[in-house]
Amino acid sequence: MSQERAPRWGEPVFYRVIYGDTDRAGVVYYANYLRLFEMGRTEWMRNVLGTPYRRLEESGVLFPVVEAHIRYKAPAFYDDLLEIRTALEDASRVTLTFCYEIKRDGKLLVTGNTRHVAAGTDGRLTRIPRDLSYALSRFFEKTG
Repeated sequence: MSQERAPRWGEPVFYRVIYGDTDRAGVVYYANYLRLFEMGRTEWMRNVLGTPYRRLEESGVLFPVVEAHIRYKAPAFYDDLLEIRTALEDASRVTLTFCYEIKRDGKLLVTGNTRHVAAGTDGRLTRIPRDLSYALSRFFEKTG
């Protein structure tokens, strides 16, 4: 059963752009934003749900990305301090969808979302683990 709600943003994560993140034009290479999304998502799970991603992996459940969408509004550059905001947008028995905003000095640079499926280490779909499902239920009760 899908539990779609207004996104509840977690605390932002900050990241300083390193030279290796940029392309020849001096802007952050487009695919590197997916790494920043991952950074925000794993910290959101740790801080909001109290569930470090490592614990899920150790239990034998992975959450591979099955869909990703990014909208680029303005470039980021070397040495910029970026603010990464993450929220859970939707959850079902086997999927999680997160949304993201990346800002610099309050200016929105990038938005996006990723959809993940629960899968065992054998690659087969599985239900979201009981402890994570419980944490998600508590989260949705708080956020209405």
